[in-house]
Amino acid sequence: MAKGITVTEYILAMQKERPEATGAFTVLLAELTVAAKIIAQKVNKANLTEDLGSVGSDSVDEEHFQKLTEFANATIVNRVSHTGHLWCMASKKETDLIPIPPRYSKGDYILVFDPLGGISNIDVHIDVGTVFSILKKVDSGDMSLMTSVLQPGHKQVAAGYFIYGSSTMMVYTTGSGVHGFTLEPRIGEFLLSHENIRMPEKGKTYSVNEGNYYFWDEKVQNAVEYFKTPDIKTGRPYALRYTGSFVADFHRNLLQGGIHIYPGDSRDPMKPHGKLMLMCEVSPLAFVVEQAGGAASTGSERVLDVQPQYLHQRVPVLIGSSADVSLAEEFMQGKR
Repeated sequence: MAKGITVTEYILAMQKERPEATGAFTVLLAELTVAAKIIAQKVNKANLTEDLGSVGSDSVDEEHFQKLTEFANATIVNRVSHTGHLWCMASKKETDLIPIPPRYSKGDYILVFDPLGGISNIDVHIDVGTVFSILKKVDSGDMSLMTSVLQPGHKQVAAGYFIYGSSTMMVYTTGSGVHGFTLEPRIGEFLLSHENIRMPEKGKTYSVNEGNYYFWDEKVQNAVEYFKTPDIKTGRPYALRYTGSFVADFHRNLLQGGIHIYPGDSRDPMKPHGKLMLMCEVSPLAFVVEQAGGAASTGSERVLDVQPQYLHQRVPVLIGSSADVSLAEEFMQGKR
């Protein structure tokens, strides 16, 4: 399809190729793009906006980040609630499920999202992003609302993210490839810029917080040492590229190849499986990366096969180029 068409035009064209399509995705994704435009404007002005606090003062940084995240969260909820296609929502920033207001009709879909990931980096102008996942509700009158929401990632019907940086970009999949759209600020539209994104099978970079090195188990340390050790035959050493923003590191690796590693941390009994949340961060990007030819693993199993036990469950993550993830898995499983 020709570059430069709008995301709505693209989704409508894809919808015509699927006789079973109801138009629900078109409406939901269209509303998500509107929310992203609003969030992008706020993010771009965050360092200047008085109601978000005075950046640079330690006493207000936490409040500054919280207000911006709350703004993003509320923007998404307000934009999609009225569509008539959602059964409920869940956010990384909300403890419980978010119901659809009684005044609106309900649908068959569930939206799970992280409103603004990487927010602590915004003051130093590192990219931040919104991650989203769309599931279809399980048809069973005997199931509780939460039980129906807790579905493994392979049941997602759509997933993607918006990244806010030097430009604002939307990347999404409905299970038929991965497509990217860049916001053209002069006309306020997301235009097709990256069709059928394919991730290199093997990368040249690794993303991991090496400040936690001595709190990892030996298998994780060995895997990271492997990527750092020079070996001309295998194209090593890999270059370290880590920003602390999961979306930013993932986006770079998606386009250029590489692996992101976030293992468990023995220091923190609340995060023995790392800090990344399965349903609102890891599973959506795992769906995207697999559709682009990459892979995502917990080290012991495919991320998309993990059955969530609770809404904010955390998992260790190996995600990126398929060959790199496969190799890291061998270390995690004691095969190297």
